[in-house]
Amino acid sequence: MLSVRFWGVRGSIPCPGPDTVKYGGNTSCLEIRADERLVIIDLGTGIRALGEWLMANDFKKKGRIDTDIFVTHTHWDHIMGFPLFTPIFLPVTKLRIRGPVTFEDDSLETIIGAQLSYRYWPVRAGELAADIKYEQIIETTLDLGGGLKVTSKYLNHPILCLSYRLEYMGKSIIAAYDHEPFRNLFPVDPADPGYNEEAAKEGELAAAEENKKILNFYKGADILIHDAQYTTDEYSRHLGWGHSTYEQAIDSAANAGVKKLVFFHHEPGRTDKRLEELEKNYGGASGLQVMMAREGLILEA
Repeated sequence: MLSVRFWGVRGSIPCPGPDTVKYGGNTSCLEIRADERLVIIDLGTGIRALGEWLMANDFKKKGRIDTDIFVTHTHWDHIMGFPLFTPIFLPVTKLRIRGPVTFEDDSLETIIGAQLSYRYWPVRAGELAADIKYEQIIETTLDLGGGLKVTSKYLNHPILCLSYRLEYMGKSIIAAYDHEPFRNLFPVDPADPGYNEEAAKEGELAAAEENKKILNFYKGADILIHDAQYTTDEYSRHLGWGHSTYEQAIDSAANAGVKKLVFFHHEPGRTDKRLEELEKNYGGASGLQVMMAREGLILEA
């Protein structure tokens, strides 16, 4: 059985409080199970509660924590929970952390580990007891053994960001965030001083080609967990920020033949009441199963 549990569903910053009780206020963290095999996607603040749960369950039964962690990208909301992940303080813990880094010289280990320095935190990375191995990855397919396969695909975000497709026993779950559909960056209006006809045509073709690659990656997924930070009205004020609208997520899922679409990376100011309204408005769109991600939700592929 392939399943996912949501421990953190917000984007940008944690937003605890009375208006976010139902859907949750922690930043991104997913627990994916392929039968007994555990995979974690992202180290947002939701990983603190996941760590406590693992200690009370997996550790209690097995006496250790041994898992693969995939980081979508290194923006702070996707890594900031790591210092509070209890298993990192145990010598019997083994973590394999993989993810992309941007064009800078710092490694994945340096970027994540920098949070564990006296400048920010009372415990340094070198003091952690766990066996932690870091690996910078690009678009690739990894065989994790036991029939579990993970394929990565670049998304459109201000730094390098990977989507992950997990496949097991004929079922698939995709985590696709943070992502904004590719668009033509060249002027298309002939009256624009910077207009160049050839460049405008090439820009349209390039954007269409990249968006087609994304749809091919999503194709036939049982569950697609997709960035949906903005409404259409909000999106016009946030072009280039690297996030999608609800409509863009629906169009992608429908065109790719996805079975179940889960809106994810909720805007931090989005209240429970507003998320309920949006879930109701978009439910059943295009014949899809559509729902909002919320902390504690468990879905089987």
